[in-house]
Amino acid sequence: MVAHLLRLRLLVLKNSLLRSPWQLVAVIIGGLYGLGLLLFAVIGLFTLSGAPIELSRTIVILAGSAAVLGWIIIPLIASGVDQTLDPARLVTFPIPFNQLLLGLAVSGVLGVPGIVTLLAALATAGTWWRHPVIALVAMLCGVIGTLTCVIGARMVTTLSSSFSSGRRFREIGSIILFIPLVLLGPIIISVTSGIRNVADALPGFAGALSWTPLGAIWAVPSEIARGSYGPAAIKFLIGIVVLLAVALLWRRSLAIALVKPAHTASKQRARGKLGLLGLVPDRPWGAVAARSLTYWVRDPRYARQLLIVPVVPVLMYFYSHNEQSLGVLVAMAPIVALFLSLSIFTDLSYDGTAFATHVASGIRGADDRIGRVVALATFSLPIVVIFSIASVWAADLWRLLPALLGLSLGTLLTGFGISSFSSAIVAVPVPAPGDNPFKSPPGAGFTTTLTTFATWGILAVLVIPEVVLLIVTAATQQALIGWIGLVVGVVLGSVLMVVGIRLGGRRLDLGSSEMLVRLQRQR
Repeated sequence: MVAHLLRLRLLVLKNSLLRSPWQLVAVIIGGLYGLGLLLFAVIGLFTLSGAPIELSRTIVILAGSAAVLGWIIIPLIASGVDQTLDPARLVTFPIPFNQLLLGLAVSGVLGVPGIVTLLAALATAGTWWRHPVIALVAMLCGVIGTLTCVIGARMVTTLSSSFSSGRRFREIGSIILFIPLVLLGPIIISVTSGIRNVADALPGFAGALSWTPLGAIWAVPSEIARGSYGPAAIKFLIGIVVLLAVALLWRRSLAIALVKPAHTASKQRARGKLGLLGLVPDRPWGAVAARSLTYWVRDPRYARQLLIVPVVPVLMYFYSHNEQSLGVLVAMAPIVALFLSLSIFTDLSYDGTAFATHVASGIRGADDRIGRVVALATFSLPIVVIFSIASVWAADLWRLLPALLGLSLGTLLTGFGISSFSSAIVAVPVPAPGDNPFKSPPGAGFTTTLTTFATWGILAVLVIPEVVLLIVTAATQQALIGWIGLVVGVVLGSVLMVVGIRLGGRRLDLGSSEMLVRLQRQR
């Protein structure tokens, strides 16, 4: 039965790859990436054979603990582990439960991450190849550690199924995961600097981990190499107990999940409760604004566009690490304003065929444009103002506040106008509802890139007056010029916003049916 489950897994994987060439490309790239990591790990582990025992011990324990921790955490924040053999789909077949568990565990090991982890774990024997007995022990411990990783990931996935079964949980998890990826550069630099400062503490930290479920099994070979046979036996026993505990907990949770599968909860609103519709003016544009705000709150594809809000301040602060470069922080607010203001140029694309409700209701194009701008302005306007004040406070450049507000608000308002017009004439391929927010549909790369750079270029030209006034204010220290910059930014930005809304609304009035056809073709 186990062999049959493995053949079924490989057959399902084969059919999915043949059906989707892009998935095949992704698997190939993932395999090459895994092979690269594996080669790096194997070379490093064999190199450690000539290093002092304490150094080899520290590196192996830290790396092994990180592997176990990664296998446990990633299913919580990513879209989950490989579910080619979904237990919920196998529950109707007369498969003995223990054989089902064994098949799922083996199939997990035979995935790309499992194979890479297993080979890397077996390669720890290379660290002790000069001592054949210790090398054999390292191989055995590597197998136990790999099983702990795979079964631990399965356990976490099953335990969290009642939460992760919801689409929104998975999508928001992928968004959360993307934040540290964006900040990977500063994180690596900071961690490297920190490691240099605390290098002397790492052996002690590894020693502490060697008594925990994360690192106990990885410490056994080094304990034998040190002649500490008693601690080696205890830590090997800890590793076995951890594996058994994880397996039993997975078995129990899976048995419960198969009998009582998780269901997505639905939220019901009491009669007469209109939600956001009850908070906006009783106008067509008010209804559009309420609908757009609901999307901003509940649709992870919209939330993805808000990643720029926490990321930009962190990056700007990281790269202005001394008092002489704190002036870089003043660029924070205009940059955030640029990205936020242009985030609605894909609004109609996110609507998809739901845009048919606008066409059928006969809503004016101008009301559609106004509603979407109002929805975005309700939170983007306070964010830009707060970031402007915070940046001049951090850099102690209060004299630039009026001109900076003029540039930031001018960028935001002008961007509203550009987005209102461009989104009425261009339908950009976007992820479908329910897809990963970072998924790139076929054809989206060229269209999105071209549209993005075009709107950025137009916006950069239109805010030149505000930029010039900010530069002149910084150079002359004249407060009057700064206040002129504020007035110019607000007035000119408002005029351009109104022009963009009117042109975009007129375009929708004339071509809403054509736009709907283009949106339907993208499904």
